[in-house]
Amino acid sequence: MSIPPASGPAAGLLGLVAHDSKKHDMVAWATEHRHVLSRFDIVATGTTGGRILDACPELRLTKLKSGPLGGDQQIGALIAEGRVRALVFLVDPLTAQPHDVDVKALMRVALVYDIPLALNIASAEMLIASLEGERG
Repeated sequence: MSIPPASGPAAGLLGLVAHDSKKHDMVAWATEHRHVLSRFDIVATGTTGGRILDACPELRLTKLKSGPLGGDQQIGALIAEGRVRALVFLVDPLTAQPHDVDVKALMRVALVYDIPLALNIASAEMLIASLEGERG
């Protein structure tokens, strides 16, 4: 796994994570906004990243480990290093997650480092509109 350095007009990685019941929504969102996402280097947890790449193979996306196997923590570490500029994390608030501690830790680190954090499609739409407005 080689994560690209943060440089260029669209410096900073975008992080994409989705709980199982939200993966379909994430793929649909990424497909709809592939023209904006294509301007960025992306990191995603394993299964989510694989599904996005199946639908949008042109994206520069690095798949990390699955969330429960450490992928959430990998993205958190990249945030702490200052390499992630925004995170879209589509959360299922109605289903208990076996790795809930990791989920909360990822959200906490995004808040601590004050990066934009979208937790549902409505906020993801606002985030992507902001990124689209940044003509790099």
